[in-house]
Amino acid sequence: MADATADAIEPEKKSGKKGLIVGLALAIAGAGGGYFATVSGLIPLGAHAQDSTHDTPVRGDHGTPTALPNVGYVDLQPIMVSLASGGEQRHLRFHAQLEVNEAYIADVEKIRPRIVDVLNSYLRAVEVSDLDGPMSLARLRGHMQRRINIVAGEGRITDVLIMEFVLN
Repeated sequence: MADATADAIEPEKKSGKKGLIVGLALAIAGAGGGYFATVSGLIPLGAHAQDSTHDTPVRGDHGTPTALPNVGYVDLQPIMVSLASGGEQRHLRFHAQLEVNEAYIADVEKIRPRIVDVLNSYLRAVEVSDLDGPMSLARLRGHMQRRINIVAGEGRITDVLIMEFVLN
């Protein structure tokens, strides 16, 4: 009787082939989806990524570069702000130019004092620790452009070009 109960208690051994087959099917489906996304251009890799970069000039039919977009530049006056960092007083000297669609240059020049005020307020709120790291300038540029676009309106200013960024 002890032998009959011992056999009934032992669990059945599973081979694990079912999990392997499901995993293999999911891997094949994922690979096929990744291939489709890459070929269709949803993921910019390979030849599609090289066509969409902004660093390479776009060529016309005869190999000559196409015309540059109609943009102008609005110079902003240099800004000097003091930054507090752990009891130490530091100064930031900042100078930028705005890349503006040519049709809106006069509009942007009218509101230049408002733009300088927004930048001045933003730069005074920046901490010295925010300026550390290799991507800090790109992050600050994005924040500044977002604030300028709120003041100037979307589509007028295409980029913020930083001419001088010195931390003393």
